[in-house]
Amino acid sequence: MDTTQSIESHRIGRPFAVTHRMVIGLALPMTLAYMTTPILGLVDTAVVGRLGSAALIGGLAVGAIIIDVAFTTLNFLRSGTTGLTAQAVGREDEKEKQAILFRALLIALAGGLAMIALIPFILWAGLWFMAPGEAVADATERYFTIRMLGAPFALANYALLGWLIGLGRAGLGLLLQVVLNGTNIALSILLGLKLGYGLEGVAWATDFSEALAFVTGCLICWQLLDHSVRPSRQRVFDRAALVRIANLNADIMVRSFLLLLAFAFFTAQGAKFGETVLAANAVLMNFFMVAGFFLDGMATAAEQIVGRAIGAHHREGFWRGIRLTLLWNGLLALALFGVFWLVGHALIDLITTLEPVREEAYRWLIFAALTAITGVVAFQMDGVYIGATWSREMSLMMILSFAAYLLVWWLLRDMGNTGLWLALHSFLIFRGITLSARLPANAQRVFGS
Repeated sequence: MDTTQSIESHRIGRPFAVTHRMVIGLALPMTLAYMTTPILGLVDTAVVGRLGSAALIGGLAVGAIIIDVAFTTLNFLRSGTTGLTAQAVGREDEKEKQAILFRALLIALAGGLAMIALIPFILWAGLWFMAPGEAVADATERYFTIRMLGAPFALANYALLGWLIGLGRAGLGLLLQVVLNGTNIALSILLGLKLGYGLEGVAWATDFSEALAFVTGCLICWQLLDHSVRPSRQRVFDRAALVRIANLNADIMVRSFLLLLAFAFFTAQGAKFGETVLAANAVLMNFFMVAGFFLDGMATAAEQIVGRAIGAHHREGFWRGIRLTLLWNGLLALALFGVFWLVGHALIDLITTLEPVREEAYRWLIFAALTAITGVVAFQMDGVYIGATWSREMSLMMILSFAAYLLVWWLLRDMGNTGLWLALHSFLIFRGITLSARLPANAQRVFGS
């Protein structure tokens, strides 16, 4: 272990000013960065939607859910890396900042290779749980198998983005996401439609884009390192640091797995109402994803500010960061609802040309539009808890919220797709309430009375 490690790990950095400009400066680039992901989702769904088969749209939706659930096992590579890096920034600990990056990349590459080896098992488990029809299952298998080949690059890109966010380099995080998703969008259209590779072309487009983004991200991060200092091999593989990462991973994995399981359950229950309802819900979930990535931009600002404030032991900055990010996120949620309600029909028509799917999606548009409002506090509190690395509390509140979600669905199951959407909204609301209720006690534990 480095001789300075124990001293540096307990350093307290300097207080810093938390302003509206700082919040917007962090949130705006990351909002734009995250927005490239749902735009990609819209483009992929639109490409597949023009292939003339509801089963292909369903296969894309089911395959994406299974992939997201698989990646949940290492989801801390984005969120956990952000919180740990921000706290190291607050302590002004350069060696630990670098060690966090190296640890995260090694774990990402090893985990990605393991996932490739487990493709048959993951696919079997996913199809067993989702239980789609034969045509949807066939499309899912074709899409999933290709997509998973890019797992090492995808997970490494989580780590690179998390590190950049933790440093507060939101502009570079935006650049990395533009390279990743901009390339993906162009290749999806080229391979999926222009060259006629269809669903498989959309999958290969993602793999090629992940590899390019990985190379770009490594070059960016290398330029940001202070090459006058370097953590030793012993520090990178420090037992205490690895145990902390393992604990973070376990807790964030529980939180993220249950979050994705909630959406997988939503998709699976929608499939029971037929291919048309399944496809309509898949189209509308893009609205929720758009809202989520907008709200995540402001939550990401909370991650960096809260993590840095805890590293610097700066109580005032901690609370001001929460207040300002919540204010801006609330205004953003109201704006998103208005946009979805006003232009929702046009967006549905853009995503799919299938008239039965369009008509079904129109029926449930209000439920999709409201997700921005009912989910805003949950998204915000996620950012706070990730920045603070309060992963255990976050996972426990997720367990309670997921149980409430299943209970509400069971009580409303006779209402069909309406009951399913109401259960999803209850899940979002309950998460926000439970995380907010635990915030004062957690802050007191960190900063004292």
